[in-house]
Amino acid sequence: MNSAPTWQVRVSKPAVKNVERAPRDERERLLAVLDEMAIDPFVGDVLPLKGHSHAFRRRVGSWRILFDVYRAERVVDVVVIERRSTTTYRR
Repeated sequence: MNSAPTWQVRVSKPAVKNVERAPRDERERLLAVLDEMAIDPFVGDVLPLKGHSHAFRRRVGSWRILFDVYRAERVVDVVVIERRSTTTYRR
């Protein structure tokens, strides 16, 4: 199995700030997931968002990572990383 990064993962500034504010163990888990996404963004608990052709969400415990995938460019844009709440999926 190839473990070299094949996707470019770009994380928005607000998403980075939320990760930095997370408790240490959760922060480490989120960072590990972002590294995994550079290898394959579709592994794990990933679902497409309804009504968006390129948008997905990945569940990491109580956290949600909302991201867009551009297959032709092999780019993953992480738009939001936040704890699950009633407003998590409103974009």
